[in-house]
Amino acid sequence: MAFVATRPAPTRVRPLSDARWFVATVAGLLATLLSAAGSWIPSLWGDEAASLMSAQRSLPSLASMLGHVDAVHGAYYLGLHVWVHLFGTSPFVLRFPSAVAVGLTTAAVVVLIWRLDGRRMAIVAGAVCMILPRVTYMGEEARSFAFSAAGAAWLTVLLVEILHRREVGRRWWFAYGVILAVGTYVFLYVALFVLVHAIILATVRVRRATLIGWAAAVAGAAVAALPLGVAGLLEHHQISYLTQTDQASFQILFSSLWFSSWWVAAAAWALMLAAVCIPWWMRTRAGVRNSWMATRTTPTPIAVGVAWLVVPTGVLVAAHTVIPDFTARYVSFCAPAAAILVAYGLRTLFTLRAWAGIAAGAVLLALIVPAYVGQRTPYAKNDSDWAELSAVIGAHAHPGDGVIFDEGARPSRRPRLAMHTYPAGFTGLVDVTLEVPFQQNYTWHDTAYTVDQADSRGRLAGIERVWLIEYAETPATPDSWGLVPLEREGFVQTGLRIATHSELVIELER
Repeated sequence: MAFVATRPAPTRVRPLSDARWFVATVAGLLATLLSAAGSWIPSLWGDEAASLMSAQRSLPSLASMLGHVDAVHGAYYLGLHVWVHLFGTSPFVLRFPSAVAVGLTTAAVVVLIWRLDGRRMAIVAGAVCMILPRVTYMGEEARSFAFSAAGAAWLTVLLVEILHRREVGRRWWFAYGVILAVGTYVFLYVALFVLVHAIILATVRVRRATLIGWAAAVAGAAVAALPLGVAGLLEHHQISYLTQTDQASFQILFSSLWFSSWWVAAAAWALMLAAVCIPWWMRTRAGVRNSWMATRTTPTPIAVGVAWLVVPTGVLVAAHTVIPDFTARYVSFCAPAAAILVAYGLRTLFTLRAWAGIAAGAVLLALIVPAYVGQRTPYAKNDSDWAELSAVIGAHAHPGDGVIFDEGARPSRRPRLAMHTYPAGFTGLVDVTLEVPFQQNYTWHDTAYTVDQADSRGRLAGIERVWLIEYAETPATPDSWGLVPLEREGFVQTGLRIATHSELVIELER
């Protein structure tokens, strides 16, 4: 089939239709169900423990904590505080809001592409969005990343809708400013979409009144979000640990940002390059110049996708070279853009050869299915095994026994968090080394004594059996954080040692 490049038709305004909202709603519900399915299987991990424990605080305690740490997550914690007090703290309940946010994100992609291109590509883009590994991952995680993607997607929908309208009242710009400000409070880097939308506006012919309205809305959002920006700057030391890892390696940038595995990444990047490069090459070959973009009143889907994908990622990666504070999940809100570009890559191949587009879609789906299944295994979240650990303790310990947790690991990996994320197995046990409970602390986690400090020794009085839980980086290399002090206090190992995926449980008796 020959590919004939022609000049694009003038921008056509498609009216808002019931069909568009119906399809978007169905797509959103399917995306929510897909992300929620099996979401209770992986053990909660460190970042989710921070979410849960922050949400469980009283509001005065939460406000006190946010004055010291995690201010940039305050809006999410506040929403989760209401949610868990209404519905509980099971892993499924804790993660379900993120699945709903993924549904909202997918619905926004459908609405956006339907507005820019039409029904068929809207459905394709929505389908790709709901199965993309980064999307299904953030849909089963109790963090704010899915909400940041939803905010960015609907903010972009609103901008495109404004550009389609001849007359725009102030309420449209007020809504734009509100979504931008709220999105920034949910996740600070949503503010980067000011740059994304500035570039989108630069690709079209925009009335002066539109530019003024946009600038006013951005200014209002900036003023509203200024306290968060100041707090984030003051608490920047929280993510200093990112300097110890190479978060901007080729492997992470190529596969970990949105695609999970090398094979999925290779297929997705090939399709995104096809979406951008093949039409450009065909137009160039046919002698069609690209100056027509300056005469459009609305952007192309490709322009939206490229700006959305490249600008936030580029800014954060570039900033990482100066101040290392980047991790792959920070650009989760760019996953919808990747889905849009992948969808247009499939259409490009289908236009050239129908069988090629169908085959590429089938291959992509076949590669994504194992990634999706792998996300829903017990240790999928950073090798966390706290559900298993709680079950082991619950099966062997008795009320009145002491429990001592390895405090040598970094806070997000400490076995102590199993007691807060899966408390059932620890019911009735004495937390021997607890110093300050998290609810009374200025950080999100407990602080603890060492085993040989006076407070710990005092709590050991009258306890005949102790369960020592050592963190193990690998099953063969458990720590020995509290073993020697316990032996000095007269405890001996019984011989019962149970290795879980990331911990070693040791029984000691006096």
